[in-house]
Amino acid sequence: MRLPAVPRTTEINAPASWRIVDFISDLHLSADAPATFTAWRRYLESTPADAVFILGDLFEVWVGDDSVSDDAVSAAAPLLPTASFEDRCARVLGQTAQRLALFFMHGNRDFLVGQRLMDLCNATLLADPTVLVFEGQRWLLSHGDALCLDDVDYMQFRQQVRSPAWQHSFLARPLAERQTIARELRQQSQNQQAQRKQAGSAYADVDSHAARQWLRAANARTLIHGHTHQPAVHDLGQGLVRVVLSDWDAETPAPRTELLRLGANGLKRVHLPRS
Repeated sequence: MRLPAVPRTTEINAPASWRIVDFISDLHLSADAPATFTAWRRYLESTPADAVFILGDLFEVWVGDDSVSDDAVSAAAPLLPTASFEDRCARVLGQTAQRLALFFMHGNRDFLVGQRLMDLCNATLLADPTVLVFEGQRWLLSHGDALCLDDVDYMQFRQQVRSPAWQHSFLARPLAERQTIARELRQQSQNQQAQRKQAGSAYADVDSHAARQWLRAANARTLIHGHTHQPAVHDLGQGLVRVVLSDWDAETPAPRTELLRLGANGLKRVHLPRS
């Protein structure tokens, strides 16, 4: 199999003041999952991290930054009980960015998050992939979907919706129309997942050859990513490793609210207590 070209990698050099860095992904926040939203909000209010990196799919769906009002993050404007879900999420992000460095990377669900939301919340939009230089080591960060090469249908869909022309055309539609389309696509996705589960079909995982290629190009030894919802540590050989983030789901009797925390002693998994 011929591997695709390695994307250009950007770098972030952690300031000397950073002692703890957190990584989360695949929370799939939506108004239909209030317990997960609450767990996320409480985590951001209490984390000891100096920086939080959100590696994609923070939202179940994002149809454009115009779904957030101009004063959603303003401390001078109280957030009303009738505020939209997007406004409530933006308020949490904005409050968090007042006390720590906040970074966001696109996922396959929220690739339409734009610079307007980042500016409102004082967050930094990351390229995929990005290298974090921390404590003298290089950590390669990605959402992970671009490495699932065997998922041919998705890779074709990804290429289409990530094109500037497609995004310009979609964002030109009225907000209500975009929200309707998003609901329909979400339902289709849920139906496909149910059919795949019933058939016992395995989900496409990250391609190991491509992951090694990315790591070598970035001069890094560890890849941290989400997307697959299969938290694990994979030995790629030759001293290379990929570490997979967990998804979040606080709506079940056994909630999943897990993150990766990087400190002076390396990387560890942190399981948050129940709310």
